[in-house]
Amino acid sequence: MKPAPFRYHRARDVEGATALLAELGDDAKVIAGGQSLVAMMNFRLARPAHLVDIGGLRELDHLGVGADGELRIGALTTHHTVEIASPRELGAGFDVIRDAMAWIGHLPIRTRGTVGGSMAHGDATAEWCLLAVLLDAEFVARGPRGQRRIPAREFFFGYYTTALDPDEILVEIVFPRPAPHAALTEFAERRGDFAIVSAAVDLDTDGRTVDSGRVALGGVAAMPVRVPEAEAVLAAGGSFRDCAEAAADAVDPPGDANGSAHYRKHLIRTLVERACEEAMSR
Repeated sequence: MKPAPFRYHRARDVEGATALLAELGDDAKVIAGGQSLVAMMNFRLARPAHLVDIGGLRELDHLGVGADGELRIGALTTHHTVEIASPRELGAGFDVIRDAMAWIGHLPIRTRGTVGGSMAHGDATAEWCLLAVLLDAEFVARGPRGQRRIPAREFFFGYYTTALDPDEILVEIVFPRPAPHAALTEFAERRGDFAIVSAAVDLDTDGRTVDSGRVALGGVAAMPVRVPEAEAVLAAGGSFRDCAEAAADAVDPPGDANGSAHYRKHLIRTLVERACEEAMSR
């Protein structure tokens, strides 16, 4: 398949890109790495009349920890840049983010695909979206009305739907705090495929006992979700297995060609317990 006809526009700066989006309206889409959008266009699942290319905006390609301890990742930073980031660039306590990159597609995809593109695409199985929900990330968006920060809990609305306005561009993702005892794991039929279920946890622990924690799941709803029922088990001193059981009982995953709801619940039990064990061992 080939995409439907469209007009191509190359932005020179963020302000020009947002002005173009405001002018072109809902028929325009932003393209950067193109690893998600181009595939959808080729299958004609997406038919934008205009593409606004922001791939040349180097100001959006950055990675580093500020004096306040926040990890800031520019929207055009590639997955592979994060994957090979030095400890100085990534900062202490953000290893879970680097490690999660290995789950994203294959190396050619990681060298082209961008962090912001994955977040703005809003795939419920995407590793970046799951990390954002787990670690309370904030999204910095810029448009004709200025700049705003959107908490992850308010950013994802449903399947491929986010809080970004049609004339806004995602410019940066901010992870506000380190997560030294966090882990992400998932299951796909083949390495590099979209996850059937993914699980991520962030534990508050001294290395011996767990005081509390956060649990998030992907592939079980229209967007990544936190699971307060499983978090309550951790806060009460329950076992990782009990936490995993609570997570599976708390959600109602869909069934499709990749697996039934019952199968996904089985994966949740396995993956949440595995993520907890990996997080504890950090």
